[in-house]
Amino acid sequence: MSYEVQDSTLVNLYALDKLRDFTLSYMRGLGATEEEAEIISDGLMTASQWWHPGQGQGLEKLFRYTRRVKNGGIVPDAPMTWLRDAPSYALLDAAKGFGYVAAQRAMRRAVEKAKTSGIAMVGVRHSNHFGIAGYHALTAAKAGLIGWAMTNAAAEMAPWGSAKVVLGTNPWGLAIPRSADHAIVLDMALTMSGKGMMRWYERERRPMPDNWALTPAGQPTTDPSAAMKGPLLPIGEYKGYGLSLFTDVLAGVMTGALFGLDVFQDDRNFDVGHMLVAINPSAMMSQSDFDRRLEELVSQVKGAPPIDSERPVMLPGEVEFGRMDERRAAGIPVARETVAQLRALSAEIGVRCDL
Repeated sequence: MSYEVQDSTLVNLYALDKLRDFTLSYMRGLGATEEEAEIISDGLMTASQWWHPGQGQGLEKLFRYTRRVKNGGIVPDAPMTWLRDAPSYALLDAAKGFGYVAAQRAMRRAVEKAKTSGIAMVGVRHSNHFGIAGYHALTAAKAGLIGWAMTNAAAEMAPWGSAKVVLGTNPWGLAIPRSADHAIVLDMALTMSGKGMMRWYERERRPMPDNWALTPAGQPTTDPSAAMKGPLLPIGEYKGYGLSLFTDVLAGVMTGALFGLDVFQDDRNFDVGHMLVAINPSAMMSQSDFDRRLEELVSQVKGAPPIDSERPVMLPGEVEFGRMDERRAAGIPVARETVAQLRALSAEIGVRCDL
């Protein structure tokens, strides 16, 4: 089975090590510490292997980091501070630092606490875009714990029944460790799609699905250009709206970050909020019992007969890990436009770019 997505904007396939080395050098050139460069590079490489380039979560994120480091919206080596630190919870002030770094520090702290307390949640305020939520959830799964990562985001979704945007895509990442296989990983925005994929459809001059977004007047459309200034539609209709609201309470209201209409609006002060949760399965039963019972459930799910024999039933994350294996073997695709812009930006900050 092929997990790859082909499109006409892809130009070259790059080896993972080549892209990682470039990203590390680029981040150092922006002033990131070695720890920050390592975390961000690992996150961007994971996104590049998992996701469609149109989603803009890979090397495309370097454009935003460059702009915002230069304007003061992101502070390299930010003086992050633990404001609260109890046995089962903590709160981190990210001090306008890199969101990837703040969320990783928070999840690692949650994992450390949950190993003793059974469950722990760590909030983050005054942060920035934290990358793909599944990356942070997977950090817990790699340590043998269940991970849940959520963040608020720029207002792009309207409350159900309105066409005025108020809430963000507010992504979730959930990861469940397995003893002898890839973790089960669900990484999703709470909207049917994001503006990045709509822009990709716009560039490709292709109609988008009619359940992705509305026009500013609140009308359904398959024209990405007509929908670009309208609201994104939530997953599951009113249910996705409810989940987005819930997320903004936990990640925004409760952490002391901005929320709703205010978060992400000032390019020099996004003040994003995150919530990272780690759950220790052994708090409820022995690890071996959990592993056995989980695999029984997986067998039931995977044993369900597919409607289409060419499309077998898959676990959340299975497509992404399959795509990761293919891209590690064949190379990671990067768009022509992205490569050209990275070469220009690299020259500006004095970093060598061999892409």
